[in-house]
Amino acid sequence: MAAALRMPPFVPAAAAARSLVARSAARWRAPFGRPAAPRRFQLPSSRPRVPPPRPFYNFASRDAKIQAPEDQSEIIFIGTGTSEGIPRVSCLTNQSKTCKVCSKAIEPGNKNRRLNTSILIRYVNSVGRFNILVDAGKFFYHSALRWFPAYGLRHIDAVIITHSHADAIGGLDDLRDWTNNVQPFIPIYVAQRDFEVMKKTHYYIVDTSVIVPGAAVSELQFNVINEEPFVIHDLKVTPLPVWHGHGYRSLGFRFGDICYISDVSDIPEETYMLLKDCDLLILDALRPDRSSSTHFGLPRALEEVRKIQPRRTLFTGMMHLMDHDEINEELAKLLESEGLDVQLSYDGLRVPVIL
Repeated sequence: MAAALRMPPFVPAAAAARSLVARSAARWRAPFGRPAAPRRFQLPSSRPRVPPPRPFYNFASRDAKIQAPEDQSEIIFIGTGTSEGIPRVSCLTNQSKTCKVCSKAIEPGNKNRRLNTSILIRYVNSVGRFNILVDAGKFFYHSALRWFPAYGLRHIDAVIITHSHADAIGGLDDLRDWTNNVQPFIPIYVAQRDFEVMKKTHYYIVDTSVIVPGAAVSELQFNVINEEPFVIHDLKVTPLPVWHGHGYRSLGFRFGDICYISDVSDIPEETYMLLKDCDLLILDALRPDRSSSTHFGLPRALEEVRKIQPRRTLFTGMMHLMDHDEINEELAKLLESEGLDVQLSYDGLRVPVIL
């Protein structure tokens, strides 16, 4: 990875990094999707360059109660971390060794604080505005407590499940707050294999006849998707089948020209066709040095970016070896050397999109 991130010898590294980070931040304020902002450095592609759309607000205002314009869709990163979250308790209580990232993560507003990986698509069409959640992991309640009031989110119009691990479905029980107090039920879109797991882990939600009369549980409407495209409130959603460890299938999803793959160790050849002409790729990148048996590391994730050739990429699912500012400073150099527009995401990040 070090060779891939090396600056050209004639460029002062610190000055170049500061300049690139500033330019990258400016670009992230423009919506993704068609039409899209032109690349500063043109990669091989048959796609035409088009004028940049109008930016609409500063998504970095993390603590303000911001309301997006009524006519603008957006992606909100509800969580960008691993199953155990960051900071780790084991790191904070280790008196013999200091974990730099976890120590930073306890600071208010620090972008190294990460809960379970999840996004919310705030989709706007001619009928209205819809909130489509991807995954509700075991830290979902804490993420919702942080971002729903801050960003004016109330209803959940659908939940799409990537796979049946606890960091993707562990928060389904917390949806009772919505179905008891906000709306009568929530549609859940899930693959058959993952629904079979839910019948065991959340049996009382799948089959509400087994609960004590009068008990409050989540009222969920399960829809099996079988890896075929489906539609939620006129938004076409295309499943992106990937491997999440040997023999374990997970799903990414494509919304318009936005592709989301949060848990992946390998991409089947047939899935690459579904990633063609991707404007914004949101991709798994667990650690800075190597991949694990179940997740891409940063070197492999960058290889996939070079192969898929999205216009821009945001990485997600980072562990405590991934320092937000330090890794992003290195990634910014790739814009100059290769034309790769890649950065780490963070919890609470808002990205305007065109769907």
